[in-house]
Amino acid sequence: MARQLDEQIVGRFPVGQRLRVLDVGMGQGTQALRLARAGHQVTGLEQDAKMVAVARDSLAGEPEGIRERMRIIEGDGRDTGVHFLPGSFDVVLCHGVLMYVEEPDPLLAGLARMLAPGGLLSLLVRNGDALAIRPGLSGDWAGALAAFDTVSYRNRLGLDVRADRLKDLTSTLAGIGAPLHAWYGVRVFTDTAADGAEAPADVETLLAVEEKAGRTDPYRGVAALLHLCGVRG
Repeated sequence: MARQLDEQIVGRFPVGQRLRVLDVGMGQGTQALRLARAGHQVTGLEQDAKMVAVARDSLAGEPEGIRERMRIIEGDGRDTGVHFLPGSFDVVLCHGVLMYVEEPDPLLAGLARMLAPGGLLSLLVRNGDALAIRPGLSGDWAGALAAFDTVSYRNRLGLDVRADRLKDLTSTLAGIGAPLHAWYGVRVFTDTAADGAEAPADVETLLAVEEKAGRTDPYRGVAALLHLCGVRG
């Protein structure tokens, strides 16, 4: 996904421009730190206090220049309007968050308002059109059959969450003024790997295969996750 995001950033902004980035639901700060290391000014917003502590510990170990480029705020992603003025960011990330939000439209509208004209909105969501793949490949036929007619599922943490369909999100993005510009599949072949599985020796080949599949039909349509990129008009 990082390669896909970098492709969109390079394609939209002049080389060397220091972008204003907001990472909503940043978790432990993996993407936020990566972009700060690349020279961008990054703000991470996260409501889980444990994740905030992990991100701050990671940031504390970075060189001073990177620490100065990144700030971390503990707060709810649905309250972006409380923390920031409209149009404050060139790039807004919201990765792995929508599945935990029962009514995502207000959140998405708020994220779009944070974007400057021409800004990039990057979403990573569970693919609601491919929920039957994981149970089907594991031989859970009843689970696979039930998954065709729902966007609800139980994740690997044991939480009951929700997925999003590409068609629905395409309509939503158009409605909030950040129409879909590009989309990719994520975890096309590797979604069934066991938690904690060691990376194979030829991990670069694996990544190349996933990257190729994530931009190629019909493979991307059955990926476990979808990476959608909208652009603020």
